[in-house]
Amino acid sequence: MTAVFPSRFNPGSAEATQRRAALQARLDALRALEERAATASARSLPQFEKRGQLLPRQRVALLLDAGAPWLPLCTLAGYLQDVKDPERSVPGGGMVAGIGFISGVRCMVVASDSGIEAGAIQPMGLEKILRVQEIALQNRLPFIHLVESAGANLMRYRVEGFVHGGTLFRNLARLSAAGIPVITVQHGSGTAGGAYMPGLSDVVIMVQGRSRAFLAGPPLLMAATGEIATEEELGGADMHTAVSGLGEYLAQDDREAIGLARDVAAQLGWGVAPRPSAPGPTLPADDLLSLMPADLRQPVDMREVMARLVDGSELLEFKARYGMATVCAQGHIQGHAVGFISNNGPIDVAGANKATHFIQWMCQLGHPIIYLQNTTGYMVGKDSEQGGMIKHGSKMIQAVTNATVPQITIQCGASFGAGNYGMCGRGYAPRFLFSWPGAKTAVMGGEQAARTMQIVTEAALARKGITPDPAESQAQFDKIVAMFEAQADAFYTSGLLLDDGVIDPRDTRAVLAFCLDTCAEAQARTLRPLSFGVARM
Repeated sequence: MTAVFPSRFNPGSAEATQRRAALQARLDALRALEERAATASARSLPQFEKRGQLLPRQRVALLLDAGAPWLPLCTLAGYLQDVKDPERSVPGGGMVAGIGFISGVRCMVVASDSGIEAGAIQPMGLEKILRVQEIALQNRLPFIHLVESAGANLMRYRVEGFVHGGTLFRNLARLSAAGIPVITVQHGSGTAGGAYMPGLSDVVIMVQGRSRAFLAGPPLLMAATGEIATEEELGGADMHTAVSGLGEYLAQDDREAIGLARDVAAQLGWGVAPRPSAPGPTLPADDLLSLMPADLRQPVDMREVMARLVDGSELLEFKARYGMATVCAQGHIQGHAVGFISNNGPIDVAGANKATHFIQWMCQLGHPIIYLQNTTGYMVGKDSEQGGMIKHGSKMIQAVTNATVPQITIQCGASFGAGNYGMCGRGYAPRFLFSWPGAKTAVMGGEQAARTMQIVTEAALARKGITPDPAESQAQFDKIVAMFEAQADAFYTSGLLLDDGVIDPRDTRAVLAFCLDTCAEAQARTLRPLSFGVARM
């Protein structure tokens, strides 16, 4: 029977206090990184005010419904990628993105961060917009794009960026053809490829004296053809709204443009009534700061995490006495019926079979599945191999791959080896994937990898009759551990867009409820797909 989970966790213990302090330090570092991007953008405020413009974050704040939920996405995109110095790397990928409400309509919002490098598209910024476009397509979210970008940064030109950049425009066409509105506010320039952002939108709003959209600006035009023309003649807001027809609406400034975007969203008729409230967990969310150890080799009962996420802290555990290192349970989050899969240890043969059965059961019921990752991977060893671990683990991966319900993943602790795959890691396309600040993702733990390489190296030297040097062997061991630890870090993996963002564990229930609402709205929303996206007229 469904029952309130009998927690055995003591949040006042010395161990819990130590864990809380470690995780709080990580959260402080996360907030400082997010603030670094906002601060870098805000340095351009004098120039924006001189031009009578709003900063990108001001535009987003004005666009969104006051007091409504906002889920930022991929805030660490690009961190430690182009700039390797942790003190100088500015995360965010040069854009602001997230899901929020505009005139009561849940929308995907993307804004060029033109306060940083004039909004030039960064390599991981491209990956970020491709990811949020995919989320919009999966979840039937209107795509609202606030554009002011210098386009590609020619000083950091990469041919692969140019080629892959075409996917951005392909996705705009896919969204429109699927019946999902694409609305662009052209706050500033859109040159060359950037001109196709409004060109592939269903509705375009332009700003008098500020909007520009042309395939070739005056310098390139003169270099290519020798023709001389002004920016306004080539691609100004007046020209595009009166002559070319690229723009539907002409605003006098940023504020009016944002108001027009809100009016367009209101006319979609896609607003949804809020869901009725549900009882919160009886156990405090604050405990989630103390449950997960910094040393991920220490055991954690992940049912304690589930009980702090579900309505009334009530869980119905599935096959509780079988494959006990794999935890499967049913519960509700803000009234949404869901299934949980998590790990209290490696995934063994029984655990893999249990998870496979549970995934199929959830698909039969139509209940979304939430994966709470905390696994060192699939069990290894003679008994495990002879018991058919490969084939049983493969069945679980088959079930994850082909599940017919929305799947959402939270990386709470370890996400190692094929356990990342079987627990619906990024490669298995969950609808959403978020990480806790202390989570780690790797093919294996750093010490395990270093020891494996040490054994292989020593065996190779022994075959040659060479005795390994202990100091050299230890130095190589330490180097491998450091390399694995650096790449496994949640901030680093989030910088690579291997998740949709790092979240405060205490916000997990709210984030899951928001995502479940998004999935439910998508399922209920009726689209009117076209053979092609809406063409400019």
